[in-house]
Amino acid sequence: MKIVGVIPARGNSERTKKKNTKIFCGRPLIAWTILSALKSKKLDRVIVSTDSSEIAKIARRYGAEVPFLRPPELATATIGIEPVMKHVYEWLKAKESYSADALALLFCTNPLRQSWHIDEAIKIMKKTGCDSVVAVNETPANHTPYWTLTQDKKGKVSLFGGIPLKKIINRRQDFPEKCYARNEIIYLLKPKNLYEKPSRLYGQKVELYVTNPIYEVDINTPEEWQLAEIRFKNLSKLKAP
Repeated sequence: MKIVGVIPARGNSERTKKKNTKIFCGRPLIAWTILSALKSKKLDRVIVSTDSSEIAKIARRYGAEVPFLRPPELATATIGIEPVMKHVYEWLKAKESYSADALALLFCTNPLRQSWHIDEAIKIMKKTGCDSVVAVNETPANHTPYWTLTQDKKGKVSLFGGIPLKKIINRRQDFPEKCYARNEIIYLLKPKNLYEKPSRLYGQKVELYVTNPIYEVDINTPEEWQLAEIRFKNLSKLKAP
């Protein structure tokens, strides 16, 4: 399989300005995703899709390919990720006659990702023949639908989905099934998924790649940035001799 790692990075970010180029634990944030992707034993290429010449320069310095600058219409705050992935796939096919068998979507917002996360997700796809692999971790009990509370316009509190509180499950062990949260480590997908209507990452057959929750992070706000740096430094200490 020819598998391309795709790192999307817009020049403007809404809540943390110039997030992708901001220094995170000694390097630009985007650098950590590039380095983990380049260390992967199963990715054939690592491509950054950006509209920013500054990001492109940094990406190339750390070893990623930036064969194009993303068109402005694909770099707005409202654009979904599917058109961006489709653009990468079609550009490579049209300009280089390179047809990827799978695309690994790697968001910069999780700098805790390890290269072996990428390789393990690829192993799952190769073994199962699935349309996509989504990295997740088990959801803490209080964040599952079984214990999530909602309040309607009249002030009435119930469980998620309008279930009366009197029907709450008292013990986590009695939940009918496990719940999982996406953790932005990797979305591995077959290109054909992008041509479904509506276009989507997942396809028909989805496999979950369950990871350790210590690697879960999604940086979008200054507060999340600070917490991610603390977690990153703690993980570095754990891996030290």
